[in-house]
Amino acid sequence: MIPTESSNSEFFSLDIGGMTCASCVSRVEKALDKIPGVEAATVNLATEQARVRVKRGSSSLAEIIALVKKTGYEARESSARGNLYQKNAKSFWAADGLGRVILSFLLSAPLFLPMFLMPFGIHWSLSGWWQLALATPVQFILGWRFYRAGFKSLMAGAGNMDLLVAIGTSAAYGLSLYILLTSSHAHELYFEGSAVIICMVLLGKWLEARAKQQTSEAIRALQKLWPEHAKVLSADVDPQMNTGIDTDQYRDLPLDQVLPGDRVLVLPGERIPVDGVILLGASHVDESLLTGESEPVKKALDSKVIGGALNGEGVLVILAQAVGVESVLSQIINLVEEAQIQKAPIQKLVDQVSAIFVPAVIVLALITGIGNWLYLDSISIAILRAVSVLVIACPCALGLATPAAIMAGTGIAARFGILIKDPQVLELAHKLNIVAFDKTGTLTIGKPRMLALIPFDNSPADTNQILATAAGLQLGSEHPLAKALLGASKDEGIPPITTSSSKGLPGIGIEGVPSAGPFMGQTLRLQSVASLEGSSQRDIVLQKAQACFEHGQTVSVLMNVSGEGSEVSSPIAVIAFGDELKPNAQSAVDALHALHIRTVMLSGDNLAAATRVGKTIGIDKVFAQIMPSNKAEIIHSLQIGPEGQKQFVAMVGDGINDAPALAMADVGMAMSTGTDVAMQAAGITLMRGDPALVADAIDISKKTWNKIRQNLFWAFAFNTIGIPLAALGYLSPMLAGSAMALSSFCVLSNALLLKRWHPQRS
Repeated sequence: MIPTESSNSEFFSLDIGGMTCASCVSRVEKALDKIPGVEAATVNLATEQARVRVKRGSSSLAEIIALVKKTGYEARESSARGNLYQKNAKSFWAADGLGRVILSFLLSAPLFLPMFLMPFGIHWSLSGWWQLALATPVQFILGWRFYRAGFKSLMAGAGNMDLLVAIGTSAAYGLSLYILLTSSHAHELYFEGSAVIICMVLLGKWLEARAKQQTSEAIRALQKLWPEHAKVLSADVDPQMNTGIDTDQYRDLPLDQVLPGDRVLVLPGERIPVDGVILLGASHVDESLLTGESEPVKKALDSKVIGGALNGEGVLVILAQAVGVESVLSQIINLVEEAQIQKAPIQKLVDQVSAIFVPAVIVLALITGIGNWLYLDSISIAILRAVSVLVIACPCALGLATPAAIMAGTGIAARFGILIKDPQVLELAHKLNIVAFDKTGTLTIGKPRMLALIPFDNSPADTNQILATAAGLQLGSEHPLAKALLGASKDEGIPPITTSSSKGLPGIGIEGVPSAGPFMGQTLRLQSVASLEGSSQRDIVLQKAQACFEHGQTVSVLMNVSGEGSEVSSPIAVIAFGDELKPNAQSAVDALHALHIRTVMLSGDNLAAATRVGKTIGIDKVFAQIMPSNKAEIIHSLQIGPEGQKQFVAMVGDGINDAPALAMADVGMAMSTGTDVAMQAAGITLMRGDPALVADAIDISKKTWNKIRQNLFWAFAFNTIGIPLAALGYLSPMLAGSAMALSSFCVLSNALLLKRWHPQRS
């Protein structure tokens, strides 16, 4: 995995052309690693892309591209929207286009079709010179790509699939030409063998190209959500004063010219071009390709909308907040592309094998040729068997096995709102023993309401004054409990009292000095009950809040800490909040239990309140009254397990305080409804705040991992079985070429079966 870009590094993405097998990938990576200043580089055969991180100022993009070209491959900077559209638009006569395949078969058909007449006692074939005339353009015009790429790889001191094909077909063609010039026996010619090998390899490359396009279909579908233009209202237009908006009141601008702050008009049936909030109008919006939510979502005034979503029946005016690379759609595409180009750890084995694969195959072919010549005393049979070894051993399937499965799996997962950005997750998900959930915002809706404000007997203020003071401490905060307090003060018509010297206390709460009211000039702190551990006031607060805890409510306490040294504190009031469980919380836990995975809940609430929530949805174990800083420690203790046996733990959270635990867990899952920090720390992002996606994410990860293992098994087994058969003469060059092409197609087709996956619904 390539680490993220830092201020001391630059990050480049390149489209690489001309790669044909795992050996090509290894060559390009080795070349990139030798560039001065390169910190990390990875190359993906399926996406035909490279990602390179270099020390800032050490090597330019032009220098990197020049070195890749010197290695024998084409290279250019990836466009802002990726290279997938360009792959779709390949010419009919491109190197892996259908035109070359059809022409090669038309020229080769008269050479191999007579073989199918032999079982019927018809022994007919073209004259040797006609065979030469048909085979030559196949060999040196349609097959020129193999000579060119093979020569470049040879000059670079390495080998690839093209080199094996070029050597093998040249040997069969050269043997046939020698026999034609020195003998009159046309039936001993092997032009059909060299021609059909090229036909089958070209067919295989065309099938590969088509299958690759299907594996990257998810990204292309996301890219197509980008509208080309946006209707930007003129600055002097007030949509509130208009019953209808004329075409002369807006400009139809290219999307890259739209800026944050612009007001964008979206008509019914149009794609929303930007992220923003609705200034005017109401509608239902289809976000299915972005979040996996199957039903259109109702949107009204002040609702947030995502660029790329499909507007329903209403006319909307949207205040643009994020456009282009800053948009949610762009971030989704980047996450999926990042996952697809990265390598799963198991790919290291493939890289090690591919580094020596081509030289080893050439040596095996030489041994086969020499051994058969000495044993059978026939140079023609020896050469043909050596050619079969060269052709069937091409490492195409090996190079495609892992990336094809990752592309298909991450692509279909993204379609259902599961963004897998770290391929290592795929290797760990099938081992998971425990899933730990944060409570607020993960299992609950995350929009608590203030249910009770209970002053202490010695409080110098009434409930309204306390509410105004507590709400004032939370002004400007985005915390769910802060919004609940501010919402309660608004509902009661009580304006918050502003505070000075406000500061957040990580893992505790917030502190400030009210500017008015009965507590003016005093230092107050609104904090969690868990943070009172070790305080002399803890028992008093717990007693006051006991009834709230018994009802499963979350409790905060307003403390006066203005005593000397801030060590003498007195409680002013306890404030209770209620937060509804998400509708799918219990079914999500049940789905994990069906997978034989234990569930754990982490909460800062009192034990009674947290336990009540845990029992309601069937959580196996509840950790309550824990500080945010302790979450990572609990994850680590869960990983050790009983008797020191390693347990694999997933953490699901959505807040900043969940980030350390997400990073500590073997698999981190962040809700996209939470913070960017949490999503950066997690290997999986769930695009909907639906806990049922957790089991779905584990399921698709397991299935993708199984496809990787299946593909690698068949790729290795194919060569392990095929090479001895070819060496012993059980596979003719034509059959070897057909089998080699079929192997790559089978690996890709097996990966594409993942497209049939869909979330399990009860």
